[in-house]
Amino acid sequence: MNPANSALPFDDFRNLVNAMPGPDKKAVEAVRQREATLTKPAGSLGRLEEIVEWLAAWQGQPKPNVARPLVAVFAGNHGVADKGVSAFPKEVTRQMVENFAAGGAAVNQLCQAYDLGLKVFELALDMPTPDISEEDAFSETDCAATMAFGMEALAGGTDLLCLGEMGIANTTVASAIFYALYGGSAKDWVGPGTGVHGASLNNKIEIVEQAVTRIGGPKSQPPLEVLRRLGGREIAAMTGVVLAARMQQVPVVIDGFVTSSAVAILHQMDPTALDHCIFAHTSAEPSHKNAVAAMGGRPLLDLGMRLGEGSGAAIAAGIIKAAAQTHRGMASFADAGVNAQNT
Repeated sequence: MNPANSALPFDDFRNLVNAMPGPDKKAVEAVRQREATLTKPAGSLGRLEEIVEWLAAWQGQPKPNVARPLVAVFAGNHGVADKGVSAFPKEVTRQMVENFAAGGAAVNQLCQAYDLGLKVFELALDMPTPDISEEDAFSETDCAATMAFGMEALAGGTDLLCLGEMGIANTTVASAIFYALYGGSAKDWVGPGTGVHGASLNNKIEIVEQAVTRIGGPKSQPPLEVLRRLGGREIAAMTGVVLAARMQQVPVVIDGFVTSSAVAILHQMDPTALDHCIFAHTSAEPSHKNAVAAMGGRPLLDLGMRLGEGSGAAIAAGIIKAAAQTHRGMASFADAGVNAQNT
């Protein structure tokens, strides 16, 4: 399948959403049966036990493992950055991508700490998407091609995909997507991002209002049209890779505010579309908590982070690896010669 070459490109993605596989219930049951024999009181590892069941469901493995975790960082530039919505110019996107390549960013250190793979995907950084307050970000064909590019990020193989992003002004784009999908007011969805306050924050709110009004207002467009008209390249690519992960039985860790806007597109298409995903953390970006709640998510962490670049997802991946290793490596009562009967 090549969505970018379809006569109606979005139809291919709609068909994929309609054909999404469900969880492997037999693998989940196998985990539960083994869990009951391990050397600990029932339920004593709390959410770690839930994580193991989630991994089993979406890897299709009765003893899930995280041996090839990958943090995939998608980088794009945005014409709306020229409207003063960020504390930094869009040239910083490329400079940060170079920093990733040199090993100098926060996500590099986190990947090293937790033994995670890292790949950075550049998306035409020298050709920013148009200013979404004035015109659409993509044609349907270009949006579909970008989603298809994202799907290819799994080509190397992984058993846990962690989403990350880099793109000056992409919190503006994400705010516009949430506003268009969920309604309310622009102010409900706009936060400081890289650190804008006062008049600059008011300007950002106004730009988001203009962008969503331009496409007909909140809740006026179907999800893929919201992505096409308001999204950035990195966001469209992440939407694509999350859908590909579902089709290939790869569990996904969602990072923060911007990555959440990418998966919100899929959730609006089908409320079960994110069942193979887990939200890493609650971002310090004020409206992230509301966005995650709208998708029925329950973040693992709340560390006051708002960096992006997959940093929260990388930390969550460390916890997920620990959960899988605990389940796989722990002895049963019989193996350890421990009397499990209540006295």
